[in-house]
Amino acid sequence: MARSLLSHFPILSNSTSLSCAVTPSKCFARHLFVRPKASSFHCLCTLSLSEPTVLETSGSMRKRIVSGVQPTGSIHLGNYLGAIKNWIELQNSYDTLFFIVDLHAITLPYETQQLAKATRDTAAIYLACGVDTSKASVFVQSHVRAHVELMWLLSSATPIGWLNRMIQFKEKSRKAGDENVGVALLTYPVLMASDILLYQSDFVPVGEDQKQHLELTRELAERVNYLYGGRKWKKLGGRGGTIFKVPEPLIPPAGARVMSLTDGLSKMSKSSPSDQSRINLLDSKDVIANKIKRCKTDSFTGLEFDNPDRPECNNLLSIYQLVSGKTKEEVAKECQDMNWGLFKPLITNALIDHLHPIQVRYKEIMSDSAYLDGVLAEGAARATEIADATLNNVRQAMGFLRR
Repeated sequence: MARSLLSHFPILSNSTSLSCAVTPSKCFARHLFVRPKASSFHCLCTLSLSEPTVLETSGSMRKRIVSGVQPTGSIHLGNYLGAIKNWIELQNSYDTLFFIVDLHAITLPYETQQLAKATRDTAAIYLACGVDTSKASVFVQSHVRAHVELMWLLSSATPIGWLNRMIQFKEKSRKAGDENVGVALLTYPVLMASDILLYQSDFVPVGEDQKQHLELTRELAERVNYLYGGRKWKKLGGRGGTIFKVPEPLIPPAGARVMSLTDGLSKMSKSSPSDQSRINLLDSKDVIANKIKRCKTDSFTGLEFDNPDRPECNNLLSIYQLVSGKTKEEVAKECQDMNWGLFKPLITNALIDHLHPIQVRYKEIMSDSAYLDGVLAEGAARATEIADATLNNVRQAMGFLRR
């Protein structure tokens, strides 16, 4: 869910492809109606998309997408190019909900004095980047209480072995040490599942580092559907059938993993101790220029994509491609004979030109607190309406006394 809630979106394409070990129809049936096994995960179908299009259900019903970014640290280029920038395309074709995942932000030590401000800053950046509140709902995760309640209900159906296998938990707990790791770090994939399943999401944008968490979400949806859905739910007065929609992943063809400026093999991250490793969206022109000037390069002749021996070169060309709006082929041709002395001013100017209007709009939004508060309140109200409907079904299917 920077740790984002599966927050890497693609630009959609006219040609879609599903990759799976079985045929789509058999896979669909398998996902919906076979009891999940605690010892293994089912296949994770991949929907790969590359050009703008509209994928909708019949009539006016749109498919739904939900995602968000944590309000810890500064929103950087990786968050923007891997997620937020692509939301602008998606909101035109999908029913979209974008939220600030502040509950996830407390799974590791954080500054309590900064959380509220960082949450508002993140919301303002969403809007400054082009999220349109007439098309998408923007809200704060903790403002919709159903997230936490559904997490608790889902926790009762989540085998502890599933959580123990989460790679990110192992990595982060090892770094922090057992004495500094709270239970929330172990269980936050269940909260993330709650975030997704509450809204009956059709698609969830994911980066490579988040695929395992979506896999758990899908398995958990299937498990709850098996344990409490179908005829069991109908006997309790419900509609029967599946309780949760099993979401499909969306994996972007480019931009999902913007890498560090100091190490082309590491993802650009808020948690990196060096600010030199990332371009923050609100960095000044001088700061951007200085970071690009000092970023890690190599001594090869010319510039090229996809050379495994040149990760920094591939990363910088990819960033330039994304902020300039050019195709990969155009960038490859333009830069093939360049040296770093010529390319660095080129990418610097492209970054500054691309981020300048975002920075201007951000300042305007932050100067009007009533407007921002109104956006978040309206978004939370709509999200609550959808979430409560799902939560009421879950309560009913699990046998709770109606209140």
